[in-house]
Amino acid sequence: MMRSIQLLFGLMFLVLVLGCGDEKKVKVLRLAHGLDITHPVHKGMEFMATKLEEKSGGKMQLAIYPSGQLGAERECLELLQIGSLDLTKVSAAVLENFAPGYEVLSLPYIFRNREHRYAALDGVVGQQLLDEGEKYRLKGLCFYDAGSRSFYTKGKPVQTPGDLRGLKIRVQKSKTAVNMIEQLGGSPTPIAWGELYTALQQGVVDGAENNPPSFFFSRHYEVCKFYTINEHTSVPDVLIVGTSTWKSLTPEQQGWLKAAAMESAIHQRVLWQASEQECLAAVKEAGVEIVYPPKEPFAEKVRSMYDDYREQPEMMELIEQIKAVKSTTRP
Repeated sequence: MMRSIQLLFGLMFLVLVLGCGDEKKVKVLRLAHGLDITHPVHKGMEFMATKLEEKSGGKMQLAIYPSGQLGAERECLELLQIGSLDLTKVSAAVLENFAPGYEVLSLPYIFRNREHRYAALDGVVGQQLLDEGEKYRLKGLCFYDAGSRSFYTKGKPVQTPGDLRGLKIRVQKSKTAVNMIEQLGGSPTPIAWGELYTALQQGVVDGAENNPPSFFFSRHYEVCKFYTINEHTSVPDVLIVGTSTWKSLTPEQQGWLKAAAMESAIHQRVLWQASEQECLAAVKEAGVEIVYPPKEPFAEKVRSMYDDYREQPEMMELIEQIKAVKSTTRP
């Protein structure tokens, strides 16, 4: 009799535990990217993880895999498309190979300044681009600030576009980036980000181009002692969720995820601007010569790139939309 009572209470306890487990079931989304954990974009995603857990009352969480643990940017995008990964962060320059409209964001000097860039990405044209990826199973959630890209080199500083002549410059795997370097007189060399330090060391390339935090956190300043702040492009990062993952979420879960992403994007901009100044000071302290050349000669050299789109009405419309955006003072 006692044994039966013990078994009955045991079963009741098991049912109670399982019931509580169902009520507290947690939806864990996997987010992979190629940046170091000290990078301001990674910190922005950590902020998003905190916000997502708060908004969902602990029912949704992010598991973040940084530093290329699950592959390079292109590989992560492909994992999203087949549903083997939930979210990733990629440069818009890489994304243009999947969703062509993003190409407009890689055009040199498309943005007048930081405020103009924020206004464009936060507005109609930015949302249009985020939505375009859905046709390719890649839904955009928000843009992360990746600042402006400038040249860094090993042998000599780049004072004018003519100084790029004959130099092998690493670029992202983007036809727009390749075209830009060719227009400036350099020799574009696509190389994966994780392989670039060694490529610079071994002389495979003479230089590269990127923003101050990426230049610093990658330790490329150990090899390249000249940094030219010409700010030729301001290509944002894009937070992407695979459409298979998105469709598997309830409307409530989708709302939590979207809201957490948007809040993290605003927070990340503050982190970014502080990091830019800190990183410039750090590379200067490490012996890097920072050059501030006139930007107009660089802009003039690449102006013909815009003429190439006159036969592409959709791209020209995007270009005109961005040009027409009025700047704001939003952070």
